[in-house]
Amino acid sequence: MSMNIKKLVGEICYLAPINVDHAELWTEWMNDLEVTIPLGDEAYEMITLDNQRELINNMIKNGVHLFSICDLVTDEIIGRSMLLGIDLVNRTARFGIAIGNKDFWNRGYGQEATKLTLDYGFNLLNLNSIMLGTFSFNKRAIRCYEKAGFKEIGKRRQARIIGEMKYDVVFMDILAEEFESVFIQGLVK
Repeated sequence: MSMNIKKLVGEICYLAPINVDHAELWTEWMNDLEVTIPLGDEAYEMITLDNQRELINNMIKNGVHLFSICDLVTDEIIGRSMLLGIDLVNRTARFGIAIGNKDFWNRGYGQEATKLTLDYGFNLLNLNSIMLGTFSFNKRAIRCYEKAGFKEIGKRRQARIIGEMKYDVVFMDILAEEFESVFIQGLVK
């Protein structure tokens, strides 16, 4: 595997530009239902090494701002975060994140990686509004997003069905004026 390049550095993790060599980890994570059921469609898609390589290459080619989340101490790749659907006229984007390595769940990595990605979006891409969607059963993610500054803006009722259970999709967003940079703004003082 190639060396990780530190793009945005926090206190416990950093974001590195994604590399097609990371496809093996994505394949492992995206076939783990504990990881993918909270994410969405990945849970019922056929995930192979080849299609993950193709996905990463297409995302890079299409300008998705895509990062590997790495542990600051060990450099281990533990997840991914991204800004997609970027609209430079209206200055909007959608946010996505997955901590694929479950050893790093509930330890603050998701929250810090979210803040690093938001800092990148608001202070380098000059976005004004970043939104996301998650499922009502994903309480851990909702708490993480709220701690990062996201606010609920609506729900799509019963839009996710797993077995006999029906769940809402929760939409959240954050505005640039609501976000306080602790990473990038510290570099330009």
